[in-house]
Amino acid sequence: MNLETLEKNLPWLVVGIIIVISFGGLAEIVPLMAQPVTQEPVAGMKPLNALQLEGRDIYIREGCVGCHSQMVRPFRAETERYGHYSVAGESVWDHPFLWGSKRTGPDLARVGGRYSDAWHREHLRDPRSVVPESNMPGFPWLDENTYSDANTGDKMRALRAVGVPYTDADIDGAAAAVEGKTEMDAMVAYLQQLGTHLKARR
Repeated sequence: MNLETLEKNLPWLVVGIIIVISFGGLAEIVPLMAQPVTQEPVAGMKPLNALQLEGRDIYIREGCVGCHSQMVRPFRAETERYGHYSVAGESVWDHPFLWGSKRTGPDLARVGGRYSDAWHREHLRDPRSVVPESNMPGFPWLDENTYSDANTGDKMRALRAVGVPYTDADIDGAAAAVEGKTEMDAMVAYLQQLGTHLKARR
């Protein structure tokens, strides 16, 4: 089959495009899967504790990833603003990944420890009280929802099945660790650990 025939025959053209894209994708993806740096966690990294894990679920539920990325790209403009660029080892235990690409609000990959717990709480309740130009909605109901008989241990057990190194002690103590805490407590705990595994370098 010559090139002209391929271009004029739509089904064969589609098959050809799929084959070319498949080979191109394999050539880029497979080598990455074989590199230890993309498969091993950052040195000293620990999985999210029970409260942080619940906070991550709140982050997903409330759609935060729709406006905030969690991936600092390796460009000077980004590293000067946010800190050290993101590395694969920070995300090996994330299911699902929350890298994102939309930045209606700032990237949060290095937000951990940048502000106090009190600042985060006020910002989540009423964003414009601390950032007047913000267009982020408030989340005051996070203060009202309290954990009771949480299924955090089941979540940890499921994550352990896909490679997150939770211990039996982590799983057994998970419900007690979040009992009586608010969703606001969980969200702040999650935000405060973001990017702390890899210290920012300016």
